[in-house]
Amino acid sequence: MCGIAGFYHREKDYEVYGTQYRSILANMHQKLWHRGPDDSGIYLAKHCGLSHSRLSIIDISGGHQPMVRTEGGRTCSIVYNGELYNGEELRTLLKERGWKFTTTCDTEIILLGFMEFGAEFVKKLNGIFAIAVFDSAQETLHLFRDPMGVKPLFYTEVNGEFIFASEIKGILAHPSVKAEIDRNGLNEIFGIGPARSVGCGILKGVHEVCPGEYLICSRQLPLQRNIYWKLESYPHTDSYEKTIETVSNFVRDSIQRQMVSDVPICTFLSGGVDSSLVSAVCAAELKKQGKRLATFSFDFVDNQKNFKANAFQPSQDRPYVEKMVSYIDSDHTFLECDNQNQIAMLYDSVKAHDLPAMADVDSSMLYFCSLVNKKYKVTLTGECADEIFGGYPWFHKEECLKAEMFPWTMDLSPRKELLSDEFLDYLKMDDYVLERYHQSVAETPRCEEDSPREARRREISYLNIRWFMQTLLNRMDRTSMYHGLEARVPFADTRIVQYVWNVPWEMKARQGVVKNLLREAGRGLLPEEVLFRRKSPYPKTYDPLYENLLKSMVRETILDGNSPVLQFVDKKKVERFLGQSSDYGKPWYGQLMAGPQMLAYLLQIDEWMKRYQIKVVD
Repeated sequence: MCGIAGFYHREKDYEVYGTQYRSILANMHQKLWHRGPDDSGIYLAKHCGLSHSRLSIIDISGGHQPMVRTEGGRTCSIVYNGELYNGEELRTLLKERGWKFTTTCDTEIILLGFMEFGAEFVKKLNGIFAIAVFDSAQETLHLFRDPMGVKPLFYTEVNGEFIFASEIKGILAHPSVKAEIDRNGLNEIFGIGPARSVGCGILKGVHEVCPGEYLICSRQLPLQRNIYWKLESYPHTDSYEKTIETVSNFVRDSIQRQMVSDVPICTFLSGGVDSSLVSAVCAAELKKQGKRLATFSFDFVDNQKNFKANAFQPSQDRPYVEKMVSYIDSDHTFLECDNQNQIAMLYDSVKAHDLPAMADVDSSMLYFCSLVNKKYKVTLTGECADEIFGGYPWFHKEECLKAEMFPWTMDLSPRKELLSDEFLDYLKMDDYVLERYHQSVAETPRCEEDSPREARRREISYLNIRWFMQTLLNRMDRTSMYHGLEARVPFADTRIVQYVWNVPWEMKARQGVVKNLLREAGRGLLPEEVLFRRKSPYPKTYDPLYENLLKSMVRETILDGNSPVLQFVDKKKVERFLGQSSDYGKPWYGQLMAGPQMLAYLLQIDEWMKRYQIKVVD
């Protein structure tokens, strides 16, 4: 994986002030150095500049970027962040059409594919990616983002200049960009966060290339947006048995494809069905090569003493991890995070995201990734299976199916609890959130054959794929890439997502079994007690000392008259909240973010405003 950045202007001649703009490009990739600490490079043309920082995974010695190719008087250059999982098939296709390769890296495949087929070549890619290609003959810049949005790609336009980067910090490194936020951005932070509306970069004027989309900057036309992949709805005609077989084949093939690497790989293993399936397939493949899979699990110091079972988190992971380690014979490491590291990483999490994030749910993952990176550059994870196969409680609860609201945030009142009445009146949070909700529901691809109940299930699935899954993909990318670790997500393969999208609910959750389809597809790969384990999400600490530390930090923030967050909160409301005992069983976002995470999120907002010197504007 890597970090990419650059700029384009249809009129400006960058080469006239080459030293100045090369310096800007160097600053941009320096801000993204954590994403690619192995190599860096810049490319400057008359109307475009490209910048790259590289994490070497494939063709370690030959994959330098920006990569430039000239054929028949036409020069194209590329910067690319991602991984191709069908690279060899595409390489063969291009060789058959007469193209010669000078490297074994997938960057060259994409560049030559673009030169041969144009922008529509992106439809042939199976992988995760953010790509920028400049065609000097046509004087056009193309930006591409993978169909599921696994890899980030932000952009803005300032005075006719188009500026882009893998992360917002890369954009802010350009001297023309200001860090400002308006009412819409504040509603995203307080009403929707840590989620974001699709394509929203929070800061005023900052956007993100949408999943399955590519942009074209040209001298003749305004910025063009093109959708090259989207979900399609149609009746499912396969039998139950055929559906299980198809899903099983897709899952195994996706995992096997995503093992491609010139460096050793590992997996995250929680003991749940998703990560266990990924680990089991990887272990079996490596065993054929005489190798042993390395696995990692995460928990908190003394969590066995402090754990509080609830409807959202019914059991601890370790007993199931131990069963899986024995079953697949992996080289396992149990990692634990203490209060001090979790607190310390709260602010690093803001630096990783350039935004407030998932509080300690995010900071703990950041810490774990820093430990995994000491030995590995590539890991496979079980992310996205719950969104695709219907694993969350809100897929099953009647109140969620009937509510006109995002199912992971059914009640906005906890979000308002600390905010001043004046600020709430300014935000009009309910109107903003409901508008985003109805907008997304209206976008749901429909199938005429659906019953009203099945149509509602489809809406819930669409909301999860377009919203909740994006939050977790953002988390996985930023926490891993902050430490130069590439995290892959086999369940986010478009073949799996598209096929399962049309499978009726009676198959997905047959006889009321949550994620039944995936469990049945995994028979023979896992012990029964793991295969049919009740879902328990990513762990979090239940240590009361941790919450006390947060409360002390929040009190210090409130007493600091210079804290930016004071313009949003009511001090009396905050003090009242700090005096209450936390309810760990009633999250305000997802399944994990309850009272302590509300405090941690508030601290992240304050740190974000200070670190990036965010100015509130109308």
